[in-house]
This record gives sequence, structure tokens and C-alpha cells, in this order.
Amino acid sequence: MRKVGIKVKTAAVALALAASVGGCTSIRDHRGYLIDQTLLDSVQPGIDNRQSVEKTLGRPTFESQFGQKDWYYISQTVKTPPFRGPRTTEQTILRVRFDAANNVVAVDKRGMEQVARLSPDGHVTPTLGRHRSLLEDLFGNIGSVGAAGMGASPGGNGSNTGPGPNGS
Repeated sequence: MRKVGIKVKTAAVALALAASVGGCTSIRDHRGYLIDQTLLDSVQPGIDNRQSVEKTLGRPTFESQFGQKDWYYISQTVKTPPFRGPRTTEQTILRVRFDAANNVVAVDKRGMEQVARLSPDGHVTPTLGRHRSLLEDLFGNIGSVGAAGMGASPGGNGSNTGPGPNGS
């Protein structure tokens, strides 16, 4: 009877350990276009056109908005470690360029060198201008009512003695 209790406890500890370790693994997520190298190799510059590329590779992820209407196919693999933000580990950008007659000119392939890593500072937002304290922001406009440019004349009598909008 004692041996069964020890086996049950051992199994329970092993199961709890496996569950806790399994929860600490990274999540891998694929986003975007799934690249098939044989299909990509079948697209030939000078032979294929927009219709044949669409039949071979499918609709692009997006089409350029300015200049030549190039097609882009984007593929990303993102890892999300426990208690941290997602991070791109692999990226491939396929660019299919067309000429004016909609024939393929070239197929370009880029990788992780196009990924920009940004690390914004969460404590301070840099701005241009004067650095003011909270009290200066709250009470900074006191006394500016009736100042020059706010409807009162520099002479203080309230009459407008300067030239009007048409110069008279």
C-alpha cells in the first residue's frame, strides 16, 4: 500500500513539474506569406507577367502606392518569450518589380537586415520648447489677460489708434 502512495506522489510531482516547465516555453508565431521556394524560383523575369505571378504566388501582401506598382510578399516568424514582448526572429520580404507592360523585371529578396529595432524611453517624452513644471503649466497664464495682442491697446485707454485692416 505504501509503494502505491509513493508512486502516486512521484507521478503527481512529475506531472506538476512538466506542466510548470511547459508553461515557460516561447510561443512561435508565423505571420504573413508562406514562402515556397519552388514556386518562387518558377517566377522568371522577362517571361512572367502580373497574371502569371498572381496565379503562381497568389495575391501580394501589399502593392506599392507610389512610382512603379511593385508587389510585396512579407513573411515573418515572431517569438514571444514568457513575460516579455514579441520579437521578430525571421523576416523575408519578396519584391516583384514590373515594367510598364506588366512584365516581371526582377524578383528581389531581403531578410532581417530590413528590421528596425526601436526602444522608446518610457519615462520621458522628449519635446521641443521650454521645460515647465506642473505649477507653471497650471498657473502660467495668470496675468496674461489684457496683455498686448489680447484686445487691449498699448496705451491702456481701450481705443484702437492704429491703422485699420485696409490701412486707413
